[in-house]
Amino acid sequence: MAVRPEVTRQTIHGKSFLSLDTMTFADLLDRIGGVGTFQILHSILLAFPVCMVACHNFLQNFTAAFPAHHCKQKLGLNISGNISYEDLMRVTIPLNQKGLPERCRRFSEPQWMMLNPNVTLANISDAETESCLDGWVYDTSVVRSSIITEWDLVCDLSSMRQMAQSVYMVGVLLGGAVFGGIADRFGRRTVLIWSYMQMSIAGTLVAFLPSFPCYVFFRLISGMTFSSVLLNTLCLMLEWMPVKGRTLAGTFIGYVFTSGQMVLSGLAYAIRDWRWLQFSVTAPFYFFFVYSWLLQESGRWLILNGRTDQALTNMRRVARLNGKEDEGLKMSKEEVIAEMQNEISNRKSSHSLLDLIRTPGMRRITGCLMMVWFSTSFAYYGLAMDLQKFGISIYLVQFCFGAIDIPAKLVAALTMTFVGRRMTQGLFLILAGTMIIANIFVPVDMQVLRTALAALGKGCCASAFMCAYLYSGELFPTEIRQTGMGFSDMNARVGSVVAPVIHLIGEYIPILPAVIFGAAPIVSGIAATCLLPETRNRPLSDTIQEVEDRRKKRNWKQDVELKLEIVPLTQKPENCFKDAI
Repeated sequence: MAVRPEVTRQTIHGKSFLSLDTMTFADLLDRIGGVGTFQILHSILLAFPVCMVACHNFLQNFTAAFPAHHCKQKLGLNISGNISYEDLMRVTIPLNQKGLPERCRRFSEPQWMMLNPNVTLANISDAETESCLDGWVYDTSVVRSSIITEWDLVCDLSSMRQMAQSVYMVGVLLGGAVFGGIADRFGRRTVLIWSYMQMSIAGTLVAFLPSFPCYVFFRLISGMTFSSVLLNTLCLMLEWMPVKGRTLAGTFIGYVFTSGQMVLSGLAYAIRDWRWLQFSVTAPFYFFFVYSWLLQESGRWLILNGRTDQALTNMRRVARLNGKEDEGLKMSKEEVIAEMQNEISNRKSSHSLLDLIRTPGMRRITGCLMMVWFSTSFAYYGLAMDLQKFGISIYLVQFCFGAIDIPAKLVAALTMTFVGRRMTQGLFLILAGTMIIANIFVPVDMQVLRTALAALGKGCCASAFMCAYLYSGELFPTEIRQTGMGFSDMNARVGSVVAPVIHLIGEYIPILPAVIFGAAPIVSGIAATCLLPETRNRPLSDTIQEVEDRRKKRNWKQDVELKLEIVPLTQKPENCFKDAI
């Protein structure tokens, strides 16, 4: 028979409230059904947009695919006789050191001597060449069109491709910083509804506006929305989830994101035109916007922001869907306020980024999570910045890079459940760094082994990401959870912006990028393991003060254990604990 918590009556600010001495908000969720029908339906509705934002995150691998190309023939060139296309290429396009056609130069005049099989490159080394004044010819056998072919982003403009991706990542960075604080102030549901509409409009404009500057600008807006959808989805899901369901919820979102990567490979394979591919991954957000009005705002957030009536209404809806309508009707406003009275009284009216470092406990959590998020994203994009570098089908590589996450995240889910969040976070970061560094010692001609190690490293990074979203959501208190998650996500995006710069260093010191990409997650994994607290099977903190109280409690226990160890053995046993404290 279940034992109900002891209920007493207390007076606060002249008003009498019930005091539930042993209850938490998570206990209230258990009373109204725990992980029930509402949690399942709510999670499914929140999951579909996550799948599609994953497509947007990797979309430029296909919309900006870099095809083989060469200069067009000079306009007005008079070539008579029956000559094949291959011979025409030989007499008009010079060859590079590898014996392949130059991509950015052409002969000023046809070099007919190249049709002689005895002629070598040395014989025409002094032949005059010029840039591609009349444009380029692109190989459309793999990708029918891309932003590269539409706006000729090759040769002198080839850096524009990476610039566009960097701008998108800057948008993701800004979104984490901006939308995290906005959600803490205006609510998770409100920001999600706005984000779905923002992605719909921005993605559609990217697909159909005719200029490259417009493409870059609205990709930046899409990047901002990516952060908002991920952060607020996970937060809204966790805050409606009892303790026992949080690991499952975090794992579920991780697999949904993975499925989005594989869905993208199928869509890109079927739709080879970049504009229609862009629109195909954007159109579902119009539908998401329509049904997003059915989502329920976080009960925790409503209570902490003084909207207890709305919180009680939402909780009764949840109880009804979970088959616990009687329990929902028994709840009163006074009971809900009493359950959260300490959090409400300690909560500030507004919060800022400074709250993340205002107290010792928050400084430790924020500092460690900065390292975790930066290094995870840094290594992740260091491995998967360009699918074409593998030399095989980009559609297959995209699918495999998504598929490798399935077993990796399954292992992460099991270790998070049975071992703990802290060890899981540290373990996968250290493994990811080890895989990257191990690749340094594998011979270049062993491509299968090198690719396998890279895929395993990417899988470990993906698992570390999944754990980081759940772990960070549990470490930050409710009143600044979205601010903290947004700041953490911003550090991840800094890592994704820095990663291409490190790749440039490889042109001068080939071994250095792998060393840097590998060392960063190893260092942050050690820091997380040694300095962060465990959150498995523990209620979420609601206030900064609660975080500090838990930190002091842990420190007190450690001090007692240390003092007990140094008590002289000659002392009487009954005096040992007394002297230790």
